[in-house]
Amino acid sequence: MKFGLAGNPNSGKTTLFNSLTGSTAHVGNWPGVTVDKREGTYKYSDEKINIVDLPGIYSLSPYSPEEIVSRNFILDEAPDCIINVVDATNLERNLYLTTQLLEIDIPVVIALNMIDVIKQRGDILNAEDLERTFGVPVVEISALKSDGLRELIKVSVEAAKTKRVGTSVLSESKIATMVEEVTNKLQAENIASPLFHAVKLIENDEFEINAHHEVAVLAKSLKEKMPEDEFEGDYEGIIADARYRFITKYFRKTIAKKDNSNYTKSDKIDKVMTHKLWSIPIFIVIMFVVFHIVFSEDLLFLNALFGLEIKNPGLINFLTGMGYEGILEENEEGMAAALGGIPSLGVFLQSWMGYLTGLLIDLFAGFMPEGTWYTGLICDGILTGLDAIFSFIPQILLLFLFIAILEDSGYMARVAFIMDRAFRKFGLSGKAFIPLLMGFGCSVPAMMATKALEDEKERDLTIRLSPFFSCGAKAPIWAMLAVVVAGSMMGDIFVFSIYLIGIALAIVSATFIKLFSKDKEMPPFIMELPEYHLPQFKSLMLRLWDKFKHFVQKASTIIAASIIVIWFLSNFDWAFWRGMVDITESMLADLGKVLQYIFYPLGFAQGADGWKYSVATITGLIAKEEVVATLANLGITEDTMALSNAAIYSFAIYNLITLPCFAAVSTAKSESSKKGFIVTIIWWLIASYVAAFIIYRLGILLEISIIDGLLGIFVVVAICILLGAIVSLNKKQRA
Repeated sequence: MKFGLAGNPNSGKTTLFNSLTGSTAHVGNWPGVTVDKREGTYKYSDEKINIVDLPGIYSLSPYSPEEIVSRNFILDEAPDCIINVVDATNLERNLYLTTQLLEIDIPVVIALNMIDVIKQRGDILNAEDLERTFGVPVVEISALKSDGLRELIKVSVEAAKTKRVGTSVLSESKIATMVEEVTNKLQAENIASPLFHAVKLIENDEFEINAHHEVAVLAKSLKEKMPEDEFEGDYEGIIADARYRFITKYFRKTIAKKDNSNYTKSDKIDKVMTHKLWSIPIFIVIMFVVFHIVFSEDLLFLNALFGLEIKNPGLINFLTGMGYEGILEENEEGMAAALGGIPSLGVFLQSWMGYLTGLLIDLFAGFMPEGTWYTGLICDGILTGLDAIFSFIPQILLLFLFIAILEDSGYMARVAFIMDRAFRKFGLSGKAFIPLLMGFGCSVPAMMATKALEDEKERDLTIRLSPFFSCGAKAPIWAMLAVVVAGSMMGDIFVFSIYLIGIALAIVSATFIKLFSKDKEMPPFIMELPEYHLPQFKSLMLRLWDKFKHFVQKASTIIAASIIVIWFLSNFDWAFWRGMVDITESMLADLGKVLQYIFYPLGFAQGADGWKYSVATITGLIAKEEVVATLANLGITEDTMALSNAAIYSFAIYNLITLPCFAAVSTAKSESSKKGFIVTIIWWLIASYVAAFIIYRLGILLEISIIDGLLGIFVVVAICILLGAIVSLNKKQRA
């Protein structure tokens, strides 16, 4: 059997999908579009049921790729049953889609989700009333707590065995006769689900008009006979109004509220979390706490504030992964070094992972012959490169875990709402900020998500800004640099600042682009804020597993292959048949020294090892994890990196906003307009170079004189504010 899950965004549909399918879930793309296709299996008795998670939609009108995908799946693939996931806390809005699904000749079961929230409030929901009025089974569930799922599948299996004919809530409307006549005409032509197609024809649905020309003529003639009303012939509006009238009439009193006030617990929390003044500072504090737990070498600043030092060797070994980073080595005075403060959870896990991967390299090196090329390839090439990446996996997964918690709790939706206020001034809506937020995970799906933006120029601009929001693949770079910058005690602040600088640079970029644009203002951004709730552990673990699996697949294919190429280029000269050479005489060194001239003004390409950083930025185009792997292959680790703090920031900013990986560039090409893609490539190259140059020069000023550095920063900020003021003034003049 094949079941489809259909429902509104934030209705808990994907949570239900994860609870039902577990580790069997896999993600692909629907044919012809970049919308995610999620499928998995659920074992019921001796039968395996294929579950398809349809994109979140509000209706079956063909106005977005998500709506088209859902509609085509239901009509063309004819699943055995559609499970309509309905948010019980927002019944009236969710049931609009239900009234459309019921018009299709497919068994439908309504999954009344978040019933636990209803009961927690002390409200009473009459599910039997829904079942009786709609004529389809209704099952109360909690996808988050996995309550009622077995019953849901049991009822759905039974429903799938019974043939169903579509019904419409429009039978009580003034166009009921028209709907009936058009339906009869389609039925006479043996059209499947004639009722659904009839309603869509009356709505002037272009897909239906092109598919049923003759019946479209009949529908048009019937509409011409109708008297004018307040909708002035807008039959899509007439039908939408009829649906909502039906819903309001029958279901307004379905929920009996214990508290007659309209304010829920989430509403009360939002008074603080989405406050006009405090919302952005709260967001900054939350993100800082996340980065502090993941990247800090001094948890809670116990060393910085209270001078806490740990001198017990056994405890140091435990906290640092058996003395990882050489913390137990004696200093110049012959005294054992002390550990300053307690490492955060992320640093603690990263240290132990580094210790374990180091043991693996030593194990291989122990039984392989010394001096052979294949020993160098395996130990110094592949294993060293992968070690440089895999040692940071705990921090990457921990960072993803916190972001997933913020998303599943409903907070990230608030962030999009908050940022809409700021981004609207620069040609972006809160709707565009949602793909940008996805960029914290990966730029590829972030760029794909721009399909939902109707305006072409807004899509191009959103894609252009996507790399500014640091993806997970760049996290190993920040984790490596965090250990080096400012003596490693400021690692969390460093990583936090990179994310903030990225967002700030995105705003500056959008401001600069908007300065030379005469585009119309963005339409109002309307989105539903889901209820706050505790994330489901199983759902979080499945998301982390997907990230880990994707990471390992990339590491075992693209990254491993490129590591081999880098190892070969760094161990042989142009006459490679003569054998291995010193790295300074290799082909890679020659190529890197050419690139060094290009990157020299940015600081990180200066000095004897400058060419190595230049090469790493180029290999990062394959995959951003390659930056760390390449540096490791070239002998640059946290212990051997000799960059100044200014050069470290320059290197970080350049790799943050320059050309992303090849996969992201390819996605940008497919999702952008032709002109927009060319501009985007040029913008990435110029913006990254200019930003890194300015950051480096400001850093040098700070190192020479704090006053001069602060003055330079003030000038740069003043220029940015001036650009923003000009854009704001232009906006008012156009208004």
